[in-house]
Amino acid sequence: MSDLKNQKSIVIYFSRADENYAVWNIQKWNTQVIAEYIQELVWADLFKVERKIPYSKDYAICCDEAKVEIEHDERPEIVNTLESIDNYEVVYIWWPIYRWQLPQPMVTQLEKLNWKWKIVRPFVTHEWSWLAWVPSQLRNICKWAEILDWLAIRGSVVYWAKSIVEEWL
Repeated sequence: MSDLKNQKSIVIYFSRADENYAVWNIQKWNTQVIAEYIQELVWADLFKVERKIPYSKDYAICCDEAKVEIEHDERPEIVNTLESIDNYEVVYIWWPIYRWQLPQPMVTQLEKLNWKWKIVRPFVTHEWSWLAWVPSQLRNICKWAEILDWLAIRGSVVYWAKSIVEEWL
């Protein structure tokens, strides 16, 4: 996989700070930490997906908001939209698992992109949910992309996971 490090890359990630499962209140988002590791290691561009109306700072309320979006298959508005990934060969996609699925703001963004001929390196943070339904969900969204091996890291250990990320790359 080391030859991927020399290809034009972008990290598309979604994250949130505030109250979080297992690590309580955080100032820097778990997925942001890993996204920045990858940016540093492969010189990738970064694109953060942000929900226009942020989720609640309270973890339980955030979970309820995410549940409603998922159950209704909503596409919440996002702050900025990445219009194209045409200039990239490798796309690293990073997000926390929400109710065993992709967070709906990520779905909003990823569905807008043309995945033909792209190499996708997916990675997630979770605490107990692991990958759940996400692999099939991602295959449906990223049609025609080559989806390579996944990396899943517990959110509670992201600050000690740089060597895991390096090995995965």
